[in-house]
Amino acid sequence: MGELIACWSRRRLDFKFEAITSRDRMRHKDTFYIKVWREDEPLKFGLGEAALFRGLSPDDRPDYEAKLSEVCENIESYVADMGRLDAWPSIKMGLETALSDLENGAAHRPFVERFDPIKINGLIWMGDKALMLDRLARKLDEGFGCIKIKIGGIDEQEEYDMLRLLRREAPGVELRLDANGAFKPSEALERLKRLSEFNIHSIEQPIARGQLPEMAALCEVSPIPIALDEELIGVTGDERCRMLDAIKPDYIILKPTLCGGFSGAQVWIEEAEKRGIGWWVTSALESNVGLNAIARFVASHRTPLPQGLGTGELYYNNIPSPLVREGEWLCADESKGWELPDFEWN
Repeated sequence: MGELIACWSRRRLDFKFEAITSRDRMRHKDTFYIKVWREDEPLKFGLGEAALFRGLSPDDRPDYEAKLSEVCENIESYVADMGRLDAWPSIKMGLETALSDLENGAAHRPFVERFDPIKINGLIWMGDKALMLDRLARKLDEGFGCIKIKIGGIDEQEEYDMLRLLRREAPGVELRLDANGAFKPSEALERLKRLSEFNIHSIEQPIARGQLPEMAALCEVSPIPIALDEELIGVTGDERCRMLDAIKPDYIILKPTLCGGFSGAQVWIEEAEKRGIGWWVTSALESNVGLNAIARFVASHRTPLPQGLGTGELYYNNIPSPLVREGEWLCADESKGWELPDFEWN
């Protein structure tokens, strides 16, 4: 078996709309790809996405591209000790994907060869009240039974009015909220009590990460089940168990690019299940390469909860792939194949 060789490429993805959260506004996103192959089989390569999330990833550092080059130049030693990339979770995710892809025949089917349709939630991005209501109507028309709404970016009363209207129009829909840490600890409980009238399934990260005593106290008394999201970023090793035991959340939300790659996400899943904590996996603005890998990772587990996976419809210049959405289901139409662009490799 020939020696492993690797290289990387950067690509700018252009949103179809201005993507707004309580933290940021985005019109485009840079992402990175890792390619690995054996020197004796140069046409057979594994492909992975290192989906760096600017401003949020623990590895958002000025030397990110230099690190990618160093990893590729020393690929055999990094494969032998993937723990060296614990501080670089997006690179770890990309490398794990590329290696799994190569091991599975380089057909861009890492983790599992095929997967059954995966139920996903319909995501409502922030905007003004009229725009968000329009997006809600579309998701309901498309057949989503679980809706996730990002809150904290418009007037508080307008958000309550919007949720009240949604509940009147769709009383049976499962409703998830994502605050992205928008609430102050001093106001969070009252905000949650007011939101609880809308029969909320869960709320992600009501207060900003890094406030463990405040989050633990909130989880203990909240009328709405709380899911940790950003709280997991950069947490590794035994600190995972200490955090789960201290906060005792109802759910954790796993973004492999932020929480230790796929191997890190697997550890989080195992520790959560030991404690009776629910979980689901969420994509983090990946292109179809990363989304495909996340979907196949999810498919390797049996979980009844709708997943927070993207649909490949965010970008004008996404990479055409077998991924398709049918109503509230993410599917893989293997007859479609991939249309990979001409990457400029480093």
